[in-house]
Amino acid sequence: MIAEILISALLVIGGLFGVIGSYGLVKLPDQMTRLHAPTKAATLGVGGVLLASLAWFAFFGEHPSWHELLITLFLFVTAPITGLMIAKSHMHLSWRADELPDCGEDQNWATYGASAERSLVGNGTENDSTDRDMRE
Repeated sequence: MIAEILISALLVIGGLFGVIGSYGLVKLPDQMTRLHAPTKAATLGVGGVLLASLAWFAFFGEHPSWHELLITLFLFVTAPITGLMIAKSHMHLSWRADELPDCGEDQNWATYGASAERSLVGNGTENDSTDRDMRE
């Protein structure tokens, strides 16, 4: 009885997070705020459903299945990193370095500082205003 309640609670919580994440993806105003919905809420929703599946197999299956745990760990590690990479790509495609909030004295954004100038992508020779005007 307690196992069924636990599994049901995990499914309901996972479903609620999934609905909230989907609603946020549709209703939030711009790309950067919309990015938070699938990387945060929907990740927890899928994680809740996978944990419910793990609990079901542990309590009612012939033997426990650890596949769901591995999938959940993989999801919790990769989804935030994917969101970070999408956000950095958006910053490079849409914003100039002077449009970003101030990081403080002697600090730069990691995607616009000296390390970005040494990278293969941004070698500092392009004309940012021309590239930005062409993208708009």
